[in-house]
Amino acid sequence: MALRTGHYELIAREGLPFIIPLFLAALFLWSLDYSQLSLVFLLVSFAVACFFRNPERTPPEIEGVVLSPADGVVKEIVRPTQSENLEGDGLQRISIFMSIFNVHVNRCPISGAVQKVSHVPGAFLDARDNRASQSNERNSIVVVGDDRTIEVVQVAGMIARRIACWVGPGDKVKQGDRFGLIRFGSRLDVYVPGNLSVSVETGDKVRAGVTVIAQNQKA
Repeated sequence: MALRTGHYELIAREGLPFIIPLFLAALFLWSLDYSQLSLVFLLVSFAVACFFRNPERTPPEIEGVVLSPADGVVKEIVRPTQSENLEGDGLQRISIFMSIFNVHVNRCPISGAVQKVSHVPGAFLDARDNRASQSNERNSIVVVGDDRTIEVVQVAGMIARRIACWVGPGDKVKQGDRFGLIRFGSRLDVYVPGNLSVSVETGDKVRAGVTVIAQNQKA
């Protein structure tokens, strides 16, 4: 596992085992004069490449905010709630669903140090099912910032059964850094302290490393 926060991957490397064989198959079929079938494979390889796209993002320069770790739609907001990895009964959970059309590279909601990374085996319910947060296979990352501790949970879905995490305990991360990826549609849960004000509502569209999902309460 290696920390990958640089700006050198236009396409996340997890996509190469899918993209390269499809592209080579398209070339092979073209050489056999199966042009129409070749075009199908070429289009599929392009679609897969789009899924693994890894665009640049510039986080907003706003103090005291928590940014979305994923592109997608806010599926559920639960308050108060609990987490196995964070202390306290007054936590808030913001759940974001990623469709196959969203960018699937995940980004750090806050700056800080990774305190804990833990993988939990589980089921593969549809990521849109609210039971997925507690039932599905998932990977938890706890980040300790200067004034708050948050948890981000990568939740596998019915089709998305591969979770990639690029950080480990002790790693220093900056807000907006890339920290992982889930293949082919999935869900991310963010646990934030109860003293923060949630800035989004169910149904809102969010962008990883850009959209503010929680912030300090206004005086």
